[in-house]
Amino acid sequence: MSASGKQFQDWSAAYRLFKENRIDQRKLFTPVITGILDALEQDDPLVTMMDDTLVRKCGRKIAGTGWKRDPLGPAFHTNLIWGQRYLQISAALPDSNTPGRACGIPIDFHHAPSPAKPRKNAPPEAWEEYKVQQKTCKISAFGATQLAELRRKVPDRKIVCTLDGGYTNKELFVNIPENTTIIGRIRKDASLFLPPDEPIGTSRGRKKYYGEPLPTPEQLRQDDSIPWRSVTAFAVGKHHEFKVKTMAPVRWKSSKDKDMLIVVIRPLGYRPRKGAKLLYRNPSYLICSDPDMPIEQLLQAYLWRWEIELNFRDEKTIMGVGEAQVRTPSSVQTLPAFIVAIYAILLLAAHSIKATPSCLPPPKWYPKQLSGRITTQKAISLFRSKFWGINIDSNKSGFASKSSTERTPFYSLSSIKSAVCYALK
Repeated sequence: MSASGKQFQDWSAAYRLFKENRIDQRKLFTPVITGILDALEQDDPLVTMMDDTLVRKCGRKIAGTGWKRDPLGPAFHTNLIWGQRYLQISAALPDSNTPGRACGIPIDFHHAPSPAKPRKNAPPEAWEEYKVQQKTCKISAFGATQLAELRRKVPDRKIVCTLDGGYTNKELFVNIPENTTIIGRIRKDASLFLPPDEPIGTSRGRKKYYGEPLPTPEQLRQDDSIPWRSVTAFAVGKHHEFKVKTMAPVRWKSSKDKDMLIVVIRPLGYRPRKGAKLLYRNPSYLICSDPDMPIEQLLQAYLWRWEIELNFRDEKTIMGVGEAQVRTPSSVQTLPAFIVAIYAILLLAAHSIKATPSCLPPPKWYPKQLSGRITTQKAISLFRSKFWGINIDSNKSGFASKSSTERTPFYSLSSIKSAVCYALK
């Protein structure tokens, strides 16, 4: 509203737009998904990333708020914050100029609140309903529902979804949609098994899902008899060579009768500064629902998962997701999703620009920008310059425009001039 010069006008109509639930959120990201699919090659899979984020709040009457664990707190102490939880799915749009680089664009954003706990003296029916809601509102179960909804929106394209360790469980790996591959982090002490032997003749009893036990991912990493394999993938602005070990097909207790692929990634060495001691990251253990997936494609798809963390940062710090003072269930759901959809359209438009547009030179203290990629802040600056330039130059007839009929003095001021002044403030 400030960018369009309406910061001094009544904004209650904008709040009522989201309060009355006039926006169909199921169709909000449809143009973004269509634009991403049109930019991909015909045989390329749709690589997605799914994760949840917290939005800090203060009011106790806001719908969907509750005490949540702070993910930015120290590992030795659990901090709690009062806020809302949202689930997001982003799609990776590869860069045609730099092989391996991709931009994460949100394609789904939903409010995922926890159920309200009944009082101690509540009737038994309320407690039974609460137990049912606990299972359906669990973030992994909600993620499985949203992944199935995305499968219905994109019926003809293969989907590859990368997850963090909090989603690598039975809720997602048992309910994998058709023509969909899931890649997630797994515990280093996970119990793995061989597929069961085929029964000879008729067999009695329950169906066997697991065969002989296999080494854990940590034991696989420490086994010197299994050689490391070199794989090249793009990350942090350049191509790196990763050392990996694989084991397939395997069975996992959370996958039942589905064969899986285990990938162990050796930690990379790095120096925090020039001349410093060589340090190492922690090893990574991945599980993939497609045992025949090429390891190069699997590793690159998982490295793109960091793009959703960049989306969360831009949505909160630049786009202002969670800053609007709304508290009804409909506005809490639709307003943040509307802002994220605008952010997705902005990223899609910036990606469609073939050449880097000419802009004002950045300040000297700005970090060096990656070549060929337009940042979110620069995309907003480009949009504002085009939008304001068109409106400032709109009166080219040589005649003065009609004066405003507003009685209040500051209502008669030019909205474009006011918007420019607030942007430069």
